Amino acid sequence: MGRLRRVEDDVVSGIRVRGARVHNLRDVDVAIPRDALVAFTGISGSGKSSLAFGTIFAESQHRYLESVAPYARRLLQQLPMPDVDDITGLPPAVALGQRRSTPSARSTVGTLSRVSNSLRMLMSRAGDYPAGAPRLDSDAFSPNTVAGACPECQGQGVLHEVTEESLVPDPALSIAEGAIASWPGAWQGKNQRDILATLGYDIHQPWHSLPQEQRDWILFTEDEPVVTVHPVREAGRIHRPYQGKYASARRLVLKAYASSASEKSRLRAERFMTRRTCPTCGGRRLRPEALAVTYAGRTVVELASLPMSELAGVLGPSRGEPGPAGALASDILDRIEVLDELGLGYLSVARPAPTLSSGELQRIRLATQLRAGLFGVVYVLDEPSAGLHPADCAALSELLRRLRDGGNTVCLVEHDMDVVRQADWLVDVGPGAGGDGGRVLYSGPVAGLREVEGSVTRRYLFAAVVPERPAHRPSGLLELRGLTRNNLRDVDVDVPLGVFTAVTGVSGSGKSSLLEAIAEAAAVDRRVVWVNQQPIGRTPRSNLATYTGLFDTVRKLFAATDGARAHGYGPARFSFNVAGGRCETCQGDGYVAVELLFLPTTYAPCPDCGGARYNPDTLRVTYRDRTVAEVLAMTVDEATGFFGDVPAVRRPLETLHDVGLGYLRLGQPATELSGGEAQRIKLSAELQGRRAESTIYLLDEPSTGLHPHDTDVLMDRLHELVGGGGTVVVAEHDMRVVATAGHVIDLGPGGGSAGGTVVAAGTPARVAASPRSRTAPHLKGLL
Repeated sequence: MGRLRRVEDDVVSGIRVRGARVHNLRDVDVAIPRDALVAFTGISGSGKSSLAFGTIFAESQHRYLESVAPYARRLLQQLPMPDVDDITGLPPAVALGQRRSTPSARSTVGTLSRVSNSLRMLMSRAGDYPAGAPRLDSDAFSPNTVAGACPECQGQGVLHEVTEESLVPDPALSIAEGAIASWPGAWQGKNQRDILATLGYDIHQPWHSLPQEQRDWILFTEDEPVVTVHPVREAGRIHRPYQGKYASARRLVLKAYASSASEKSRLRAERFMTRRTCPTCGGRRLRPEALAVTYAGRTVVELASLPMSELAGVLGPSRGEPGPAGALASDILDRIEVLDELGLGYLSVARPAPTLSSGELQRIRLATQLRAGLFGVVYVLDEPSAGLHPADCAALSELLRRLRDGGNTVCLVEHDMDVVRQADWLVDVGPGAGGDGGRVLYSGPVAGLREVEGSVTRRYLFAAVVPERPAHRPSGLLELRGLTRNNLRDVDVDVPLGVFTAVTGVSGSGKSSLLEAIAEAAAVDRRVVWVNQQPIGRTPRSNLATYTGLFDTVRKLFAATDGARAHGYGPARFSFNVAGGRCETCQGDGYVAVELLFLPTTYAPCPDCGGARYNPDTLRVTYRDRTVAEVLAMTVDEATGFFGDVPAVRRPLETLHDVGLGYLRLGQPATELSGGEAQRIKLSAELQGRRAESTIYLLDEPSTGLHPHDTDVLMDRLHELVGGGGTVVVAEHDMRVVATAGHVIDLGPGGGSAGGTVVAAGTPARVAASPRSRTAPHLKGLL
């Protein structure tokens, strides 16, 4: 009771928020203690992230930036200024969120965790060099530096080359028929063809009939001749002569791959290139001098390729040694131990960062912060338990307590009730989502929430709630034999059809790899739907309304009004992506960038449209007294009532509501959606089709980012798919979800090389009884 009493006393001198109105917050007043572990809870869309990140962290960031030089300030990514009356007692803050952006392709687990720096220093200072070889600087052991990168492949490990076969896949075609498949489309490709004809090449003869000398020149020449082209005349069109410059097919492909700003163009160029392992470095990306240095008999590449738990075993004997070897090995081991505590020991230092889940990325950053040893800071974390098996949650809670005991305030937006129970203080937001949320229902010690009847969280925090689900009999069996993929090694798995199957296991045990294998095996004779958490769009112009297709119908409804007909407006007039109806000042974005000398770029509502995205003439047209901008501002639930008699709009809205997304705005940009929200939007599109029979639905951790109540809503929909004749297979850590499954496949027993085998399979009760399963103890208590 001693710590609880001190925490309650500290509220008086803690962080006090008054009049917060960020997003759906309704003039919220709340006080939280300093130097405490504070959990923010509430259903999805209730406003808890708006309070923790959009208000507390954003205000702290802005106050800190006031002390930073203006020029340096413009280099930092800033959050919008929060709409709040006052915040007192606020220290500096560090946010560890679920990043939606993809890390650099050259970024690795080692660079994110700072292990790579120490490992390279270890090779430089304490490595075993060949006789007579000079000592190398630590940069020589990095493929991302000029000193270390293999000179032939520039540190890529592979060479991208173009060949006649890659550029001309069908040599039976003539140039006029498109033999050179790598040429750009439309006018650019026609230009290349016309230039060749002008130069005297036969563009109508089959490619394989052309002399080899001509084929080589067309594909690989470094020359860029300029000729006067006289295009072939077409009826009704005037074609004037022009000066055309020829570029070889190889030159065009390599230029597109190396310098195009369009990812689509780069991917297209890559289709016409071959990849082969660099002969100089053997794919190891480093110069030969660096590869000749070893430590404990291994090169830096071999050490970085080991799972970190194994790397710790290699470096362990060096801990405590005098000199650089002991100090650097100790630093690496200290960093690895924290990562291992968080269940990430299966990752290698060289693992590319883009292949990590958002939960893995956040835990790596969390471990790095603990190592930094900051004092007097507010840490704001977005669901640190994401992607974490229950067996590792105890270690996470211990790590959070260590951050707190280091003199910091730890605020976490969290849905895992096991983690929430370990908090010193609880802020529950709700009661509903969107317009039905935005109020602080409770702020105090965790136990006090038991008395708050309006809280949805209360039901799940103090009891193990496992809803009853209908049982389904298998309609068949999908047999997978000898699976070998990533860490799966010669695994045999049976997946019953027509039931709900949960794939369990600690992080890195092989769950995602198994889903991939199931997708490939099932695609032979069944429809496979992979509902992943990738964004539904990469720009703010993509939103809920455009992705679901309902906006097409909405624009037609507006075009059919008397006001639109009177002005001759068609559906395109009501698109914010097309010139005509949109506001040209902001190009339909709704905001403009404000460039200030020596100050960071800021974004403000468009001065002409005020954020509406459309010009005044378009906004004069209304449908049922609402403008198109007002429709986009509606939530799913509001729009469901508004379009109740329009089936083409009502149906997708109802399915979005059924997966718990009634609080989202129709025009909410895709960039503002979490991975879990994106996954549920995709699932709603499938539910709308109702083609469950003979379909296998695969979902990777669908409960990520969901409050237990929202998880129950989602599971109802998934079990409906099973009831309609479908098969649902989910990789999942939420034991409440696993307990309702008809079949469980538990992988492990560990992660990485210690996983990849089927530990137990069968009903939840059978898996819960397995003595080898790390899942069993956590599942047993729910059955």
